[in-house]
Amino acid sequence: MPKRDYYEVLGISKNADEKEIKRAYRKLAKKYHPDTNPGDKQAEQRFKEVTEAYNILSNPEQKKLYDQFGFAAFDDSAKDSEFYRHAANGGYAGGFDFGNGGRYTEYHFEGGDMDDLFGNIFGDMFHGTFQNGFGQEHSRKQSRGGDIHSEITISFDEAVFGCDKVIHFEDSRMQPLKVHIPAGIDEGQSVRLRGKGRAGTSPGDLLLKVHITGKKGYERKGRDVYTTESIPYTTAALGGTAQLHTLYGAVQCNIPAGTQSGTKIRLREKGVVSMKNPSVHGDAYVTIQIQVPRNLTSEERRKLEELERLQSKGKSTTIYR
Repeated sequence: MPKRDYYEVLGISKNADEKEIKRAYRKLAKKYHPDTNPGDKQAEQRFKEVTEAYNILSNPEQKKLYDQFGFAAFDDSAKDSEFYRHAANGGYAGGFDFGNGGRYTEYHFEGGDMDDLFGNIFGDMFHGTFQNGFGQEHSRKQSRGGDIHSEITISFDEAVFGCDKVIHFEDSRMQPLKVHIPAGIDEGQSVRLRGKGRAGTSPGDLLLKVHITGKKGYERKGRDVYTTESIPYTTAALGGTAQLHTLYGAVQCNIPAGTQSGTKIRLREKGVVSMKNPSVHGDAYVTIQIQVPRNLTSEERRKLEELERLQSKGKSTTIYR
């Protein structure tokens, strides 16, 4: 199946800016992500297609090449491009801007094998050498290979405890890449895989920006975690112990007598681990809600009515001197 235009894949115009490109990618990546479409091969293929389009259009150098030459700038379809035909019919001379900070000027290509010609131009664009029509080799200083920016979505628990993910590439010649997500990573932070970016004198890096899905009942703010727990009204009134849930399991907590609904209890070091220091954790904050029984037995109702009379009597008592 022929490739679709990258702009069409992301559903954006050719005038889209960096923010529009990123916004379109995030929306489609979330829709077609394999974690949300288990076993759906079509969704998996769309996810790969969307990721490939984003990797090209989010990089200014690659985007400029694509806008000039389309897919011809990156694969063997270069032989069908206007530049290829021009070279085959008598050569090419003049400025040729590849959009990467360098510029090939006044080089004349004629004769020879066209595949070799494009191997020199497009291939050596990344490796630093090319030849002109007289067999003379020219060199230019080649900087470090470009970084690749991509995104990955993980669950709340995977962010808290860390996980390993396998990334699959659109190019079947590239082996899947195993990535370790460190425990404690937060929304918007990136994982850097050194040497896994674009080729060059030294390879660039692959940077994966992390997005985290929510977890019902939990809210994270930095390393601190916020939850809500319900306790019996008798425990709130008389005091006692209650079982409160944390990221690391249930704990028994002392509840002072007279605890009110909305009281916040701090559980030290029951939050998220620090990425830099595994011995450091945030805290958990538990907001208490009072459980009101829906169905009372006759005995329970009698006791509560008696309590109400006692409280009302205490409030209405007036002391005269």
